[in-house]
Amino acid sequence: MVKRTRFDEESCPVARSVDAVGDWWSLLIVRDAFDGSRRFGEFQRSLGVAKNILSARLRALVENGILEQVPAGYALTAKGEALFPVIVALRQWGEAFAFAPSEPHSELLDRRNHKPLKPLEVHAADGRLLAPADTEVHKI
Repeated sequence: MVKRTRFDEESCPVARSVDAVGDWWSLLIVRDAFDGSRRFGEFQRSLGVAKNILSARLRALVENGILEQVPAGYALTAKGEALFPVIVALRQWGEAFAFAPSEPHSELLDRRNHKPLKPLEVHAADGRLLAPADTEVHKI
């Protein structure tokens, strides 16, 4: 078996984030938690993942402080809820690039008005809209 590369000692925030939630099962578990799943069986039914893999991913998400065990199963922590923009960004990217124009897919709606969310944007501290060319990495 190939040993998993760890990034928890990296100086890059993206690498450390990938170390915590970078595999597809973990991100899909977090997505399902946002959608209301709490119990092991709910996650398993939604994902169709083997019990041992689901157990390992749930354990890792708890160890990383993203989920917590509660009497009814699992719940997102504040750290887990902070992943909401990440999940929304992945969803919006998928809606734009992973489906044919007429292909049906799920849609995330504002609960208050039942309308799709505005696309996420990255803004500077002064409010300007930023593109990748407008940013640089500064190592500290």
